[in-house]
Amino acid sequence: VQLVESGGGLVQPGGSLRLSCAASSDILRDYAIGWFRQAPGKEREWVSGIDTTNGKTYYADSVKGRFTISSDNAKNTVYLQMNSMKPEDTAVYHCAVAGLPVSVWGYEYDHWGQGTQVTVSS
Repeated sequence: VQLVESGGGLVQPGGSLRLSCAASSDILRDYAIGWFRQAPGKEREWVSGIDTTNGKTYYADSVKGRFTISSDNAKNTVYLQMNSMKPEDTAVYHCAVAGLPVSVWGYEYDHWGQGTQVTVSS
């Protein structure tokens, strides 16, 4: 199984980006998909997760109300829409797959993408 993230880049504070996580197979169905991020010198942080069986979504407090996770099972793709972005959102963002239920712990995820850089700066 391969996961490929895309959509990262440079955005000004208050701006938006949409990240995509494309899977090489139907792995995104009936699993938990998580988005994590890691900034330089900081620990990896769980950002959001989705249960692809029912579409239920979960968010870290730091992004709640600003980020939206969604899945398109037909395209084997999960998205992370990021709005009202802040400089502290700057990090490498990774998507990962795990068995259900959705977990905030990275060690419970089996497959990871290579990550995409997001930089929020004026």
